[in-house]
Amino acid sequence: MYFLYNISVYIIGFLLKIIAPFNKKINLFVAGRKNVFEKLEAAIKPNDTIIWFHCASLGEFEQGRPIIEKAKQRYPNHKILLTFFSPSGYEIRKNYGCADFVAYLPLDTKKNAQRLLQIINPEIAIFIKYEFWPNLLKVLRSQNIKTILVSGIFRKEQSFFKSYGRWMRKSLQTFDHFFVQNNRSKGLLESIGFLNVTVSGDTRFDRVFDITQQDNTLAFAEQFTGRHITLIAGSTWPKDEELLVSYINTNADANQKFIIAPHNINANDILKLKERISKNTILYSERKNKRLEDYQVLIIDTIGLLSKIYNYADIAYVGGGFGSGIHNILEPATFGVPILIGPTYHKFKEAVDLVKLGACEVITNQSEFNAIATTLFTNAKIRKQKGAVSGNYILKNVGATDIIVKYLDNTINKK
Repeated sequence: MYFLYNISVYIIGFLLKIIAPFNKKINLFVAGRKNVFEKLEAAIKPNDTIIWFHCASLGEFEQGRPIIEKAKQRYPNHKILLTFFSPSGYEIRKNYGCADFVAYLPLDTKKNAQRLLQIINPEIAIFIKYEFWPNLLKVLRSQNIKTILVSGIFRKEQSFFKSYGRWMRKSLQTFDHFFVQNNRSKGLLESIGFLNVTVSGDTRFDRVFDITQQDNTLAFAEQFTGRHITLIAGSTWPKDEELLVSYINTNADANQKFIIAPHNINANDILKLKERISKNTILYSERKNKRLEDYQVLIIDTIGLLSKIYNYADIAYVGGGFGSGIHNILEPATFGVPILIGPTYHKFKEAVDLVKLGACEVITNQSEFNAIATTLFTNAKIRKQKGAVSGNYILKNVGATDIIVKYLDNTINKK
């Protein structure tokens, strides 16, 4: 299997280069890896002591972010290297201030792994949630580089726990310690002989709690919302927007306001969304010299504002639940608001928890959306009760970062 894996990596790498000119994301994936070794060699000095964080994409970065920022603060004599597998993570965070170096992870060949580790020679490698690359992990182990997994989550469907997954289980032997999100993950690892496991929880709770401790003031949002009850819909997809538009056009009264932050901010799609809304609607990019209080719907046609915008929510709708899965439900929850989501959410523990607790409502069709949204808009008592459950859920789950940092304090040389 290991032999077949290595062949497949080379074949995939070859095919990606052929496809790259015809696909923007794949082109970023391929182009971003050109000269990555040369760039790292130029940036990293021989006497630099590196703490290396690796994550697949943006979601995993958000999980690792509290640890990265603590490490930057606590170990000032170390340099932070942050690598991404996906363009959606790298392109957004390539200028992240708490990392000294940000780069793409090279494809997982033995030669690439050896060259990467020769250049960076990290004191410790910290993998976030997923990302089990057999060649890279094998070389890390052969060089005795301390390696840990943080915010890990394991499911019985993964190959590690199947009869054919013995070769992948060997990759797990690289990890000196696993910090996992739940007892189920710990039990699965213990079932295949790994006892170096701590249930620390999910560092995303620390991340979203930290958001509430920052200045989340947005002048345009204050002007737009005023004293009106506001529903903020984040990371929406077409099916989500279909429900929202129908409700706005036929059910919303003048006291209700809506901010929609689509997942896709393609200009043509944004204009089509605006044209479908019969109520007075404005784009974020059109806000200058406009009286925002005169509009009922605001569409956010830029990125990077959503976590702050949730501060102005009375009700939140999180998109993606009619597709492959919901987006980040913790960002609105930390502001103590009731949440609406679509039916595809069962892979997300926090969503399952919040649904069971009653803070989150699952929508499957237009009539359900209309009924639940109307109740939340008109019944302040129910709205505040559900919101309080959301906020308390976050508070009860903070602390994973401190557990992991305590381990790092006992591991990293603070010279």
